[in-house]
Amino acid sequence: MELQLTDTANLRWSSSSFLTSPFRLTIAPCKPAEIAKLPFLFAKRSSETSSQGLQKETKRNLSRILRTEAAVSGIERKATSAKSIRLWPKPVLEALDDSISKNHWESALKIFGLLRKQHWYQPRCQTYTKLLMMLGKCRQPEQASLLFEIMLSEGLKPTVDVYTSLVSAYSLSGLLDKAFHTVDYMKSVSDCKPDVYTYSILINCCTKLHRFDLIDRVLNEMAYLGIRYGTVTYNTIIDGYGKAEMFELMESSLTDMIENSRCLPDVFTLNSFVWAYGNVGKIEKMEKWYDEFQHMGIKPDIKTYNILIRSYGKAGMYEKMGSVMEFMEKRFFSPTIVTFNIVIEMFGRAGNIKKMEHFFQKMKHQGMKPNSITYCSLVSAYSKVGHLKKVSSILRQVENSDVVLDTPFFNCVISVYGQAGDVMKMEEMFLVMKKRKSKPDNITYATMIQAYNAQGMIEAARELETAMFKTKDNSEWWSKNRPEMENSNPQLWSALEEGCSWLLNTICRRLVLFWARLNSEGELGALDLSWGIADCSLDH
Repeated sequence: MELQLTDTANLRWSSSSFLTSPFRLTIAPCKPAEIAKLPFLFAKRSSETSSQGLQKETKRNLSRILRTEAAVSGIERKATSAKSIRLWPKPVLEALDDSISKNHWESALKIFGLLRKQHWYQPRCQTYTKLLMMLGKCRQPEQASLLFEIMLSEGLKPTVDVYTSLVSAYSLSGLLDKAFHTVDYMKSVSDCKPDVYTYSILINCCTKLHRFDLIDRVLNEMAYLGIRYGTVTYNTIIDGYGKAEMFELMESSLTDMIENSRCLPDVFTLNSFVWAYGNVGKIEKMEKWYDEFQHMGIKPDIKTYNILIRSYGKAGMYEKMGSVMEFMEKRFFSPTIVTFNIVIEMFGRAGNIKKMEHFFQKMKHQGMKPNSITYCSLVSAYSKVGHLKKVSSILRQVENSDVVLDTPFFNCVISVYGQAGDVMKMEEMFLVMKKRKSKPDNITYATMIQAYNAQGMIEAARELETAMFKTKDNSEWWSKNRPEMENSNPQLWSALEEGCSWLLNTICRRLVLFWARLNSEGELGALDLSWGIADCSLDH
């Protein structure tokens, strides 16, 4: 007889022994002087402890990784040279695939430019499709348009996949008018009629942008063209309604799906329902629908259990969280890196350091290598209880590993040292961030500006504001929001286009400074960096 997770007798709720308050971080200051004299942040481990720590790659795999990285780095350097026109295909194509997989769009376009110079180059629609999908993920619609024009100039005839990826690039950047226009154009091309996947991507983007008013338009258009709704289409709509907390429409869509004999719910439908109710703390509804899908014969997968663990953790129901993990073991579901990251984050948020460290050690004992998300959760938890020495220990572990650090990790560490008042460490981490080629974003700058203002270092805050508005993130933001601004205030936008952008930058700088000052005075509260670190990785 199977264990039912909704059985309250088996899953008792006991949260009295844990802290459940939300995790919030504040920032403290930094001195810009003597940055050049800062020692390197991380100390190397001694030879006595070099055999300890994280799991190492085998020599053979490590050698292969180093060779690949060296080749990719070499190709990236040659991409700026006009003489590199007779390169071997393999390293160029590997470098391009590597940049696309990592969403390094600038590097990918440079390498693609180098690829087009080679004597053996032949244009392929598949290559353009991959690049367009990457540009969509990176919110680069203008670059996608230029790339599409290059494709046409090479005499290639776009396929359905190419057009669909272009629709995705426009939609993800909020340019729904261009996306719909592209779909309309597809209908006039004989061999490129939009299919169910094209419309599913369009629906997905409408739900992400909360443009639910456009969904009926898309569905009616599909019906007119004779395109049958698939399970993917219904799942996209259900997931969108669930994330927008529109539960009645979500359940209504499920009813329509069941009544449509061609489309039946699957595990993705189950996960959307469990996540939607669990995310807002409606545990009873979550458990009810979990049972309903079980009765439909739909079995949960590892992602389902990860969502249950996360939901119980957010609700402070740690005994139920543990029961899910025990149930997973009985059903031979091995915890993944995502599972451990969620558990570590949940106990870290609750301030239960002992439990958090227990699962961190268990994770390593099971042969799983911690990633940037893991270390971010650890740093956040230690800073919350004031264990800054352990934060330094974590940083040494990271330095002696091959973990790829990302911008959220550095934002977290910069925030920790700013909150503690260790301004030299905060600035040092900012330098290490640049050395590791992690691009500071608006959160990075806003965090440091708040720290400077908290210490009365107004001049340093202003200098950092200037640097903030020179970053590419700012121009990317304008690229994303330009259509909305252009439509809402054409006169202002026209003035800005004629050279009055200084006015906009001045206004934005004043707003950021005002926000940072209010935060430093406690008017708006601390900067919250506890935004579900493990939530982003549930799909991986």
